[in-house]
Amino acid sequence: MSRTLSNRVAVYTGVFDPIHYGHLDVIRRGSHIFDRLVVGVGINPDKASFFSLEERVELVRLVVKEFPNVEVRPFSGLAVGFVREVGAGVMLRGLRTTSDMEYEFTMSLMNLNLDPEIETVFLMAKEEYSHLSSSLLRQIASFKGALGHFMPPVIKEALEKRVRERQQE
Repeated sequence: MSRTLSNRVAVYTGVFDPIHYGHLDVIRRGSHIFDRLVVGVGINPDKASFFSLEERVELVRLVVKEFPNVEVRPFSGLAVGFVREVGAGVMLRGLRTTSDMEYEFTMSLMNLNLDPEIETVFLMAKEEYSHLSSSLLRQIASFKGALGHFMPPVIKEALEKRVRERQQE
């Protein structure tokens, strides 16, 4: 491996479609642990996104402005490759449930095999965020359910607007 990696720099990757308070809690806590935190907004080839990659990057940037050591960047390809490209030595992940643990454990082992210099650090979700998922929030929005407790107002507005646009198609 050619590039020196910093264990003071972490990358938190996700699709963030849309970002919610659970994600922001991991970002806030990670920003206190690491000197620099890069939020990598990626693509899940198995899912059709509600928001484009560019829209998701912009929405994440809007809600992480308060964290001076957090940067938001789009990426494609394997997360572990993006982590190395950034020069980070740590991949930050959030865990909500035991099913998350199984999935994330498998992914962390694969990432360790792909790049043994990159460590994965897990943060447990706070109880009030352990039930949140972007897909569930998109579903709630499509039925005009209350979203205010789950995401920042600017994200709520963007999600509700996107639902209206899709329903008019």
